[in-house]
Amino acid sequence: MKKVLLSGMIVGVFLVSIVTYGITSDQENTISSGVKKTIDRTVEIPNDFQIFSNLKDLREFESDNEIFRGVAPQYYLNDISEGKAKHDKMILLKKPQLSELYKKLQYDENLEKKIVIVMPTLTALAYSEPGFYTYYRGECDTSCLTIPLTYLPFLDFQSSVKTIQVFDLLGYERISDIEIDVNPDILKKYDKVVLLHSEYVTKKMFDVITNHPNVIYLFPNALYAEIEINYDENSIKLIRGHGYPDQSILNGFDWQYDNTRPYEFDTDCKDWEFYEIDNGYMLNCYPENLIARKTGIELLMKLKEF
Repeated sequence: MKKVLLSGMIVGVFLVSIVTYGITSDQENTISSGVKKTIDRTVEIPNDFQIFSNLKDLREFESDNEIFRGVAPQYYLNDISEGKAKHDKMILLKKPQLSELYKKLQYDENLEKKIVIVMPTLTALAYSEPGFYTYYRGECDTSCLTIPLTYLPFLDFQSSVKTIQVFDLLGYERISDIEIDVNPDILKKYDKVVLLHSEYVTKKMFDVITNHPNVIYLFPNALYAEIEINYDENSIKLIRGHGYPDQSILNGFDWQYDNTRPYEFDTDCKDWEFYEIDNGYMLNCYPENLIARKTGIELLMKLKEF
């Protein structure tokens, strides 16, 4: 179990819990096409994301379209089957029958350059309520542009929760964006940096990331708005970008490679491709829905080539 303590804030990494759950014979019907439940398993699951308010009444399911199986509360699976929820608030686990595939996809420190995945903690905070988006909707004054820097209650679609879990299951090392802000030199340890949906970053982070020679911008809309971290008061504050302090200001850093529009809104990623920029490669779609599917295998393999 590992934790990093930063000025009173805890940036969690995967903790492991043993959770036992079962499914009665009456519940063995499928919840959607191609999805099958399994019965009476005891598994180790990562729960540092605090995805659920509690870990009771968990159910496991498998889909032929996914390269991982999932665990989620029954109510959430019902929402998915009724089209009311995305597959972004579930815990992913490996499928034993796909062990050979995982060997091809996993990070091998003996064969590959040193790689790190950057977890977008600050972006998750920015999407919390009340917060930046409460202000954007006109439901709060500028006081909502300062958010307490606390341990996150959850990560979600906006903060690449599924993608983080996939890379963790494949053995990749990861650090939080706050660790980069505290110690920018940490990125010098890595030959390749994979950036997820890091929409909100500090100027210090922007500079060190854009000056690294090999960055994979796996999500569009990265490095979009400038924030400031106050470690004495344990808070983050929006400084510039996303229409603030003026509606005409989109990218807070005036970054020439901002690829938010139109790529952020392509969540199907049917025609995904990487294109080259000065310090790495950018993806032309938002891959959170793709990353754990069989159709995403080629993308995961492509990442190993760069």
